[in-house]
Amino acid sequence: MELKPTPPQDAKKRYLKKKKSHVSKKTIYNYDTALKRFLEFLDKRGIKDMNNVDSDEIVRFESWRLDSVKPITCRNDMRTVSNFIQFCETIQAVPVGLHELVVPTKVSEDEEICEDILTKQEANDILAHLGKYEYASNRHVITLILWKTGMRIGGLRALDLKDVDKSRPALEIRHRPETGTPLKRKQKGQRDVLLNWETSDVIEDYINDTRPNVKDDNGREPLLASRYGRLAETTIQKNIYTATRPCTYNGGKCPFGEDTDSCEALAFDQANKCPGSVSPHALRRGYVTAARNAGQPKDVTGERVNMGGKVLEKHYDHGSYDEKAERRSEYLREI
Repeated sequence: MELKPTPPQDAKKRYLKKKKSHVSKKTIYNYDTALKRFLEFLDKRGIKDMNNVDSDEIVRFESWRLDSVKPITCRNDMRTVSNFIQFCETIQAVPVGLHELVVPTKVSEDEEICEDILTKQEANDILAHLGKYEYASNRHVITLILWKTGMRIGGLRALDLKDVDKSRPALEIRHRPETGTPLKRKQKGQRDVLLNWETSDVIEDYINDTRPNVKDDNGREPLLASRYGRLAETTIQKNIYTATRPCTYNGGKCPFGEDTDSCEALAFDQANKCPGSVSPHALRRGYVTAARNAGQPKDVTGERVNMGGKVLEKHYDHGSYDEKAERRSEYLREI
């Protein structure tokens, strides 16, 4: 088969366009980010045509990437590159079978499992602080819902006012890609999540007293809103980074020895620079661990957070050996 001259940027554009038909915007963003690094490497190597990409160059890329990122990040990048190379085979830009020579970066089991987690005690302290000083604010409601339900931020952002069922009470998570709020697992991510009455009361107070009366660009009424419309995922993330800085909820003391009057992480846009702040996903891990420690069955927890049992057990349940032993104790029989 004769190869067709193909500039790397052109191949990347065609690849992403094909992917857009069946993956989420977040996934496209991740693909785009990984391929930017790959194309940056090819440019440094003076490669202007995908025809000149071979297995040796791909191995060189892996080595170059490992100089600046963790193995787990490199592994994810290599998987994207492998898929991209396979697409390039279909447009006759690289030899058929080249993608089979792309070997994902090896990582240890410890590296594969992220340890970033918010503990139950930390969550209780944060929510107590927010309930006292920022009651029914966006930050309070964001943190409360994520902690009490373990949902993804994509699901949280997708909620509309009509998705709040006050009678049960519950939140109804729905996949609406045509109006800008797809769920990661699409229709499989749809579910109703029951709330306790205390959480429901805070949400109702937010709706009645705090939430601006706005619609988004698609004419929908988002639950979480600013005066500009539906909150962006980045805004949700920044609120969590801010809420989880230790000095925010522990009386202003920095456990890392920083001056709390001049620390750069005090700014809303820089809160993620605090070594004690965590991402929204840490609340998801924390919820799963706390729920399992409280005796909530694995399948119930998995269905509530929309997650398979194997993924839950390996990546999200961070219970200690002692906690896991205690969970099993009630089922043990003397034999």
